[in-house]
Amino acid sequence: MRSGLRASGLAAVTGVTMALGGAAGALETGSYGVWLQTAQGNEKIRIADLAMAEDGLYSVDMDHSQFSEHFLSMRPFRCLDGPEKLWCHVPYPYAINRNISNDLIDIEYDFLFIWKKAGSYGIDLWNGVYYVVEADGPSLVGVMHEMDMNSLSVPPEDGVLRPVNRSLLDPAEPQNHWLPTLLVLPE
Repeated sequence: MRSGLRASGLAAVTGVTMALGGAAGALETGSYGVWLQTAQGNEKIRIADLAMAEDGLYSVDMDHSQFSEHFLSMRPFRCLDGPEKLWCHVPYPYAINRNISNDLIDIEYDFLFIWKKAGSYGIDLWNGVYYVVEADGPSLVGVMHEMDMNSLSVPPEDGVLRPVNRSLLDPAEPQNHWLPTLLVLPE
């Protein structure tokens, strides 16, 4: 049921039909661009490069030239400046395998964000952004879900590499957000 909701939400946002399936073989070896796309679908911002290896391991190189520096709630953030909202990257602070041979969750953890209204003071951890990622042919597409980032404020127990419980994610209303879609596209 949940996958069906994600698929229909994705189709509404991007105008594509998703091919749902396992992660194994989701991306071929090579280079990919990582983009965030506006709700209208008419603008994309390249935020990173992703290099995929044969064994399912990948690496990410964030394009910090797209981000501006902000000091919010007593810590530095790199944010994309939108017309009404800032989209601030939250580097996952704990261990991550960066392996998608079985599923795409590690990629989801690499692209966590918090949004805040432009001009407002501080940052609210309730405004967390989590992109649930699925394979779409030779690409990956992430649909925005909202989350409370307070759940990541304490380290997970030893051996727990994925502390975000999917039941705590709420599908976002794409029309209410600046960048509701994450795209991983082949070069």
